[in-house]
Amino acid sequence: MGNVLISTRKTENNCDLVEMLRKLDAECRNCAPITPLQCINRCQTYKLKNELRKLRGTMDNPNYIKELFNVLKNETRLHILQAIGKGRYSVSQLQQELKRSGHNHSQDTISEEYLGPLMAVGLATEARDEYYATTFGGRLTELLDTFPEFADMLPAHSECYEETVLQYLLSGPKTFENIEALISPKIASRILKRLRSVGLIETPEERDYIFFFKSKRDPNKESFTETEKKVYDSIPSDGISAGKLAKETELSMRRTYKYLRGLKGKKLIFIRRTPKAYGLTCKGEMLASVLQELEKIVEDTWSSSEQVMQNNVNS
Repeated sequence: MGNVLISTRKTENNCDLVEMLRKLDAECRNCAPITPLQCINRCQTYKLKNELRKLRGTMDNPNYIKELFNVLKNETRLHILQAIGKGRYSVSQLQQELKRSGHNHSQDTISEEYLGPLMAVGLATEARDEYYATTFGGRLTELLDTFPEFADMLPAHSECYEETVLQYLLSGPKTFENIEALISPKIASRILKRLRSVGLIETPEERDYIFFFKSKRDPNKESFTETEKKVYDSIPSDGISAGKLAKETELSMRRTYKYLRGLKGKKLIFIRRTPKAYGLTCKGEMLASVLQELEKIVEDTWSSSEQVMQNNVNS
């Protein structure tokens, strides 16, 4: 349900921005302002295009996504972004807004630690000592509303390896070797441990990645009890875990292991360990989807800014 909502909002947002740009271009062609100053001060078309032009330069930074994620992984910044997404606030008004939610900060701290980073990545802007969210910032705020725990789940001021791994696991569980190749063998264990500690990834129980297979030994040369034969016959050619075998035979895990030991003693079965795989929990999948959609909004906004720049060249 969460992923459907995220996907729907993302599609609507992208369509809105593309459609908005199309309408803005049409308005600009038909607009006849009395003075150029009127165009700059009052025209929403000009303001959005100017915002996209500024974002183009900001997003050209090769480390932009990492810097954006690190800015967003802060509860107070997200609180401010939500507030200025609904209206314009002075620093003193933001100070009072934060006090109502139990956060006491000086105006200098609000300006330097919270508003400054939001503006640096293009999420907020300022006019006449009042701050408000950019169109881009508003779109990201809508998406982040679908996952209120965003700021608490991942480490701030990081290299964003956790974000990389989460998005990588969206396509399905991966082995430790896969993840080592993606980031670095030196840090893979630490990153996985951190993600598991906050409930974003999981690994199967021991019995789910130890599989039992039939050997080539002729079973007709051995004697079976009725239950032992039932267990043996329930093992498919491609192997089975003890947990699944217990369900197939309707035996307890204790009795299942008892008969498996007997079959192994007769050399009728053998064990093969499959590599432990790391997969996303439900919460991990939701967060990974949000991260992926954040990147898609960035890509879409960058493409839209490119269109604006191209139109300027052709004008």
